[in-house]
Amino acid sequence: MMISTNEFRTGMTIEMDGQAFQIVDFQHVKPGKGAAFVRAKIKNVESGAVQELTFRAGEKVNRAHVERKEMQYLYDAGNFYTFMDTENYEQINVNHDVLGDDIKFLKENENVTMVIYNDRVIGVELPYYVELVIADTAPGFKGDTAQGGSKPATMETGLVVNVPFFVNTGEKIRIDTRTKEYLDRV
Repeated sequence: MMISTNEFRTGMTIEMDGQAFQIVDFQHVKPGKGAAFVRAKIKNVESGAVQELTFRAGEKVNRAHVERKEMQYLYDAGNFYTFMDTENYEQINVNHDVLGDDIKFLKENENVTMVIYNDRVIGVELPYYVELVIADTAPGFKGDTAQGGSKPATMETGLVVNVPFFVNTGEKIRIDTRTKEYLDRV
């Protein structure tokens, strides 16, 4: 399906040279002289490489057919992660490099939305925040306040985030998956 560059939206997926790209940011530019154009920052959904491209206003590009499917994360099998389709219970294996650090936001048996392009998993859509238990951090002391700074904490999944001094090992906290920042205690 062809779409016009005037229809670009953040998060939309387009296809160029047989590869899928997600639009990270775009801007319509109308110079004083000359034709209008669209400047877009796009990310290769397979490699993660980001590049900036300029399109003529109204230029047609192919829209990539990207499927999203709810799956359950089962376990780490060494060289790959195993997920199960929640509809037909079919299991699939996904290489470690496909998910990268995103896997550190997932606990076993959690549901996630897998992003599939050409029958291949190319990534995972994380929720905006996750709740994880702190596995290890330096102890907090009486009098430590929220304004006092932060310390590193290792979560149950291996993710390391900075938390306020008053947060201790064993507590459940909420983390923003987009910024990898502590939000609050649960």
